[in-house]
Amino acid sequence: MEPEPGEAFSSSYRLRPAPGRNALLPVISPAPPPPRGVDWHHLLLSSGTFLVFSQAFRCATEQGTRDAFGDPFLGGYANSLGNMHGWADGDTFLVNYIGHPMEGSVTGFIWQHNDRAYRDVVFGKNTRYWKAKLRGAAFSYVFSVQFEIGPVSEASLGHIQAVYPAQGFVDHVVTPATGLGWTILEDVLDKYLIRTIEAHTPNSYLRALSRGLNPARSFANMFEGRYPWERDDRPSPFRPYPEGLALAQMKRDARKVEVHPPPGVAPFEFTLTPNFRQYIGTGSQGSCAGGGSSAALRMATDWQIVVDVNGCKLLGLAPNLTGDSLSYMAGPRWTPRISSRWIPHAHVLVGGTKLTQERTNPEQRKEVLAAAKPTDSLNELHTKYTRHYETNGFALAAGVGVEYKLNNALAVRVASFDYTRSWTSDLNGVSYKRGMQFTSGLVLRMGTW
Repeated sequence: MEPEPGEAFSSSYRLRPAPGRNALLPVISPAPPPPRGVDWHHLLLSSGTFLVFSQAFRCATEQGTRDAFGDPFLGGYANSLGNMHGWADGDTFLVNYIGHPMEGSVTGFIWQHNDRAYRDVVFGKNTRYWKAKLRGAAFSYVFSVQFEIGPVSEASLGHIQAVYPAQGFVDHVVTPATGLGWTILEDVLDKYLIRTIEAHTPNSYLRALSRGLNPARSFANMFEGRYPWERDDRPSPFRPYPEGLALAQMKRDARKVEVHPPPGVAPFEFTLTPNFRQYIGTGSQGSCAGGGSSAALRMATDWQIVVDVNGCKLLGLAPNLTGDSLSYMAGPRWTPRISSRWIPHAHVLVGGTKLTQERTNPEQRKEVLAAAKPTDSLNELHTKYTRHYETNGFALAAGVGVEYKLNNALAVRVASFDYTRSWTSDLNGVSYKRGMQFTSGLVLRMGTW
């Protein structure tokens, strides 16, 4: 018997007496639906196991990580966080664009398996599926930040970002964003290829092997203490399928299931924002383009507390000079509960900003690399032909904007304009103290669906 959409497959059914004159005849009825909400205990245990395994593998295979074990922990950790800037981090294409996206996909599936109302979603044009994917991507982002710079991270265990060229933010973006694409691709394969194989063969081993075409989902299962081939929407390939189940599961429509959201506005919002900043009085040297993210927790009907982190690349600099800016701020935001789709906001944020520039001497670079020995450190070689400049200071931002609500889960930040002010020193004769910033982006609202 096939479970209802939104209900994980279960073989547990109970007997109840039929009403009326057939009261003595048993009638099969489905078990009660599973509880809603997130299984936080199992989620934290599973993702924690994955984190420990990943960090242990990194420590076992990276000599640079082990070399830093003798350094002061807090000092090295702080140095790693303060040294971060730019995009690239020196890793290979395989690590940055295959390994980390797979990490993001595994954590996305770990979330889905513990998100009770959405654990059995099937790829398609339905709101349940895309809500499930966005919820998983948000958790993947949090896991990625922890993996990179959290208490149990590359920055704390090995102080990776303290040396060139590992300072970049590439993994913070690629892990959740490309990981989301990876999970969607696996869902497409599961619906159109794996289910087709299962529907046309009675061989249990072939069915189990076909599920290996979803490697991230299989890894997520293992870190949760499950067999790699287990699925929440259909039985194990080593159990007899109820007649017609495989084909029925392939064709069923994953209809929206009522999850009884709490009343009121979303308690938590997560925003991805591309941005452009123009520093005032700097001419062509003072523009900056990049992106960031923010998290907002609602404290009252019309008020949120916002944490915002964004970075951008300085444009228009002299030849052989590169630079970037990193801002990290928090503060209150006013955003009223309005019945229309257009939602205004205004905020004041305070925190800090860091501007970094690096000048490369091309001639020295050629000489240094030509004379380099195989045992020379890349970081030590880099310092011989470059000159580093940076300034840090207190910063604030005040701005207004408007969002367009698409549904309970999503909104588009149409525009947000901020005046920024920092108390930093001039950098190579240019003042980056005052600026105007424009941002837009996508807002994920959680807690009402």
